[in-house]
Amino acid sequence: MIGTMTLSDVSEYMPATMTGADVTFSRVNTDSRQLQAGDLFVALSGENFNGNRFVSRVAEQRAVAAIVSEAQDVPIPQLVVADTAAALGWLGHINRKRSRANVVAITGSQGKTSVKEMTGSILSQQFNILVTRGNLNNNIGAPMMLLELEQDHQQAIIELGANAGGEIAWTAKLVDPQIVLINNAAETHLEGFGSLAGVVQAKGEIIDSAASTHTVVLNADDPNIERWRERAGRRRCVTFALDAPADYRAVNLVMTADGARFDIESARGRIACFLPLPGRHNVANALAAAALSIESGATSASVCDGLARVAAVPGRLCPLSGINNSRLLDDSYNASPSSFRAAIDVLAVIRNGKDVRRVLVMGDMAELGALTVQAHRDVGSYARECGLDELWSTGACSELASQSFGAGGRHFEDRDALISHAAQALNESSVVLVKGSRSAGMDYVVQQLSSKETV
Repeated sequence: MIGTMTLSDVSEYMPATMTGADVTFSRVNTDSRQLQAGDLFVALSGENFNGNRFVSRVAEQRAVAAIVSEAQDVPIPQLVVADTAAALGWLGHINRKRSRANVVAITGSQGKTSVKEMTGSILSQQFNILVTRGNLNNNIGAPMMLLELEQDHQQAIIELGANAGGEIAWTAKLVDPQIVLINNAAETHLEGFGSLAGVVQAKGEIIDSAASTHTVVLNADDPNIERWRERAGRRRCVTFALDAPADYRAVNLVMTADGARFDIESARGRIACFLPLPGRHNVANALAAAALSIESGATSASVCDGLARVAAVPGRLCPLSGINNSRLLDDSYNASPSSFRAAIDVLAVIRNGKDVRRVLVMGDMAELGALTVQAHRDVGSYARECGLDELWSTGACSELASQSFGAGGRHFEDRDALISHAAQALNESSVVLVKGSRSAGMDYVVQQLSSKETV
């Protein structure tokens, strides 16, 4: 945090009632188990918890004050508000407004975490940076990251996710970025967004947070770019693409066993790059990160060095050594129809010797609404078209995929049954892609099939 704050700072942004002194604090905490003396405690509440119940405990732990939704009988100052999560948001915003850092915000249905990590790797070659940790990208995580901004930070890379419309509008307002990037829009979280059109609309909310003099970075390969460009109005738009004409393009692309080599072409010249990650979609993510970084002041050398030092993100096509000398691609973090196709494309071109055996291990895709049945069938059909050798499924919906795959498709009643089969069936010629939505718990499958050594 930059400097100190007072309880009254929050009351300038939302209706609040203060009890006790208007104390100062320099650290904010939402977890009573991690609270230190002198912290401000924000009592968050949800369906299964009520942070107000822990105020007495944090008072004993010498919290300096608490933000609550119901006044508590404790001997520390309190700020009573209707929505403690919103109060946390405003705390993050206050700290962000004190920062002189260049702040960029990233969203998209797929690849936003990879773009965030790649951007961080590039900008860290030149600048002192803050980058979103893990998946702290929602209405709670984003403010907590903003509260970590310090006076000496020169760049901040903030990831914004959403499960429904309006969420990015709120978090982007708090972030108040100078540059925003939309990586893409796809059929994810449809139960919250309703349709792909709802996803496109929601991702576009990040544009509204950028001032008219700020920059919007867009994927020219995404079919929705014109909707976002129109929404950007007079803001400066910068584009990137693998295929379409764009300000930043990847040319001379060569996929290798270790990753990809390509040149980034723009009005500033060409940058020869190596990316140690598999997949054409990762090249697209790298291109997005390069565009965002260059627009933030990165040099060509920083782009080259930063991309070369990118590490695989666990759960996102992360190469691992598997049991019985097999190879794994851990893509278990999440799944959607389009991300499944992208991952299958990666597996399809892998050559691990002439007797390579490519196996897709599939868990259910969640939140697809009316598209659920057809989407799972389509994954199986696409895997067959791409020449994969086998498809093993677990989960009620994924059985549709193994059925549409045909010969070589096999369904298992649960993850443990699949793991038992894999322990007998996999060998040194096997390359296994493990993927499914987070709710499918395919990370457990990865843990059981992994030899715990990175490739």
